[in-house]
Amino acid sequence: MAPKTVLITGCSSGIGLALAVRLAQDKRRRFRVIATMRNVGRSGALAAAAGPALGRTLEIKQLDVCDEGSIRACLDSIPGRHVDVLVSNAGVGMAGPLECQSLAAMQSLMDTNFFGLVRLVKEVLPDMKRRRGGHIVVISSIMGLQGIVFNDIYAASKFAVEGFCESLVVQALRFNVAISLVEPGPVTTEFEAKVYEEAERADYSRTDPETADIFTNLYLRNSKDVFASLGQTPEDIAEHTLRVIEAARPPFRHQTNVAYTPMAALKHADPSGALITDAFYKLVFKYDAVLRLSLRAIRLLRWKAQKVKEGARLLGFK
Repeated sequence: MAPKTVLITGCSSGIGLALAVRLAQDKRRRFRVIATMRNVGRSGALAAAAGPALGRTLEIKQLDVCDEGSIRACLDSIPGRHVDVLVSNAGVGMAGPLECQSLAAMQSLMDTNFFGLVRLVKEVLPDMKRRRGGHIVVISSIMGLQGIVFNDIYAASKFAVEGFCESLVVQALRFNVAISLVEPGPVTTEFEAKVYEEAERADYSRTDPETADIFTNLYLRNSKDVFASLGQTPEDIAEHTLRVIEAARPPFRHQTNVAYTPMAALKHADPSGALITDAFYKLVFKYDAVLRLSLRAIRLLRWKAQKVKEGARLLGFK
């Protein structure tokens, strides 16, 4: 069987890089990977990680999801514009008090996170429908299901992504085209690190002192504990995404972190929204000390589990 052509966006680092390498190094050589990025000058890390796969099962191309001409040029360079699997991964983040974010920055984020996906799908879907086959995989977020305090605009972009895909999936299935949303929680990547570094350096003079204090002394501090305790690696998300790609009947939604399943369930348990709103309010403003202790306990348990795995590996156990 011929290898599937997989086009991935946002491959200069993080999830995109990890997924491109994982697929390109597949032992059964099931994939031909076209790893794209806005600036190919930043392809060094990907090339190094790909090793001998570069030029064999992995090719690096330029693609800017905010530029229709760039997307078309990339697809035109692929024989027959044939893409079996599109993985829409490119994205940007934003965190902080709403009053401190400019409308221009918000619009730029939506242009990348939402309209970037729309541009990609508009280019690949017609051919997939004509062939009656294909798979569109979207790296979404748990924040596409549940908004998180101080992530207003980022969550809005992911809600838009989820609504777009949920509306499109029924039509796509008529043409035997699958759509899958991969929904990670916190992932320890340069993407997340940059968002929080920028948040720590930002000017909060445009909001009131109480809101600025809540963000810097509650949100940022707790976020670090959340990432340290519950964060997944890009390689872990790549493995989850691979399972979605190779599934005989790909799921529409796939959450990568079971720790966030109760949060999603809580929202759907009460259509009025009161239950989830009250739970988050108490977690942030009343029980934040308990939250931090719980997260540190989880981090310790995960560390011990990792040490047990490493010990078992050294002894020859799988």
